[in-house]
Amino acid sequence: MARFEELGPRTPVVEAIRVDQLNPRARAVRCIAAVIALVVAVILLIPVFIMGITAFKTRGDILASPPKVFFRPTLEGFVYLLTDRAVATQSRLQELEQKAKEGKLGLFDRIALGTGQEITGPSAYVFRLRNSVIIAGISTLFSVLLGLLAAYAFSRFKVPGKDDLMFFILSTRMLPAVVVTIPLFLMYSELRLHDTHLGMILLYTVFNLSFSVWLLKGFIDEIPKEYEEAALVDGYSRLQAFFKVVLPQAVTGIAATTVFCLIFAWNEYAFALMLTSQRARTAPPSIASMLGRGGIEWSAIAAGSLGFLIPVVIVTFALRKYLLRGITFGAIRG
Repeated sequence: MARFEELGPRTPVVEAIRVDQLNPRARAVRCIAAVIALVVAVILLIPVFIMGITAFKTRGDILASPPKVFFRPTLEGFVYLLTDRAVATQSRLQELEQKAKEGKLGLFDRIALGTGQEITGPSAYVFRLRNSVIIAGISTLFSVLLGLLAAYAFSRFKVPGKDDLMFFILSTRMLPAVVVTIPLFLMYSELRLHDTHLGMILLYTVFNLSFSVWLLKGFIDEIPKEYEEAALVDGYSRLQAFFKVVLPQAVTGIAATTVFCLIFAWNEYAFALMLTSQRARTAPPSIASMLGRGGIEWSAIAAGSLGFLIPVVIVTFALRKYLLRGITFGAIRG
């Protein structure tokens, strides 16, 4: 069987980019666009910056007026986030202070001691963050996998009523979550899927599937059919041509779809609030319900939001090359 080699980037695209870079006017436009993008990015990142510094502030610094930009950072917010605490009695405080002097207390214990509390155990946030990882990760995997197969079928085969089916698939995404929450709650209660990982994975997979099919179909449509035809002539089966020809060419689209599906499943709030209670509750509803001693612990909420943001940033950063190519895929035609 002859080996089918993947075709490289189309030469006209590369030449067009090089000619565009040599044009002074185009280069000036690119510089202006870059400056504008930088300014917009800075403005959009201001809330993230405020959230980040709030996570390392004490309650006094958070409530200070005017707001403090320069302050002494502390991990108090992370202690409130990751642990359960109780107000220590006077005798217990003296005992803990003696242990602190002897170096027998950990960092979090010493911080809690400074506020007159003692740590009684871990909080539920870590458990709920783990639920978010499991539910968002598995549902994203299923959404992309099923969406890729469906998108390939719609793109390469003559499906009766293709346009109507595609519109029906897309219409499921247009439905606001709050409209179907009560019917889903009743249905999940009957099927015993309420507050289960399986129920949330199925729900997020279904809601992400329509978006996945539409997005991936656009990427597969941009891959010339001649690539597969050449592979079939070389002796590959349809399935082999899909894995060896189409799939490598669609990596950028798969990466972009994965990021968008993951962000939806990771950040989803309404379904997680209504259809879970304890076992399968994810991080977003739990962050909003954090209450502290005598008021809302804003530092713990900021620390929880920061910790919740980091995994998505890591995934997006890891796939940044494919994501950028995927978003601009097909924008320049040779």
